[in-house]
Amino acid sequence: MLRGIARGIVLAAVAALAACGDTTTPIAPAPTIITETYSGTLIPASAGTFSFTTLTGGAVVATLTTLGPDSTKTVGFSLGTFATAAKTCTVIMDNSQATQAFAFTAQTSSIGTYCVRIYDSGATTTDNVPYTYTITVSHPQ
Repeated sequence: MLRGIARGIVLAAVAALAACGDTTTPIAPAPTIITETYSGTLIPASAGTFSFTTLTGGAVVATLTTLGPDSTKTVGFSLGTFATAAKTCTVIMDNSQATQAFAFTAQTSSIGTYCVRIYDSGATTTDNVPYTYTITVSHPQ
């Protein structure tokens, strides 16, 4: 009788170990990437700030897609974190001499609210005309 019980315990242990032998690691699905477009007019000595939220970590690409009437002029372009309550953009990356097609690429590690900022860094002020712009931001949803 004890042999039967011992044999049953051994068989149960072997079955439990066999079930634990499956070490397949589940693969998390890739995050969905969305692209948001912001546009506006930059008058001399002004700025524009736009916020966006990521629901997971991943790559963020912010691009100054168009700038006119003179696409060779430079403007300030920033990427940072956005404080919703204070409505402020804390700049993490900045290029005060960005031209059309300039892009920032960054990595987010978690859910968060981020921002892009465009500003007159002095080069467009001398033209004394408004500049139109388009900014695209691709980020994990």
